[in-house]
Amino acid sequence: MKRFFERHVPHLPRPMFEIVADLERYPEFIANCKAMEVRPDPAARGRDVRLARMTLSFGPITQAYTSRVTVDPEALTITAKAVDGPFAYLDSVWSFEPEGQGTRVRFEIDFKISNPLIAAVAEPAFAAKQDEIMQSFADEADQRYGG
Repeated sequence: MKRFFERHVPHLPRPMFEIVADLERYPEFIANCKAMEVRPDPAARGRDVRLARMTLSFGPITQAYTSRVTVDPEALTITAKAVDGPFAYLDSVWSFEPEGQGTRVRFEIDFKISNPLIAAVAEPAFAAKQDEIMQSFADEADQRYGG
């Protein structure tokens, strides 16, 4: 299920990039994110690559998965690829481009949940949450930098 989200935010690209790259703080401001464990990827070969285990909770259902997250401060991109959990695959890309006095934030995600019975219910709900998550980053930028 491929989805694309974008919006203008009144903050500069570097601060927006830094908020999204600040993986450890996600549980503080992203609804349903109950925990985040982050460690360096030993196979990174000099790049900023992290293994991030996110625990999500939706009502009585709690699910964790690990992604390999590559942070590129020069290109202002953050890519993630699930390496375990309920997904057959999950790939996402964040990008941040100057736009007027702020930033055009773009987020692409493509995923499929492995279990077809769970996927029928969970995939549309998970896709719908992505716009809410993007709003959470914009709200956090307002909190940190004023807005």
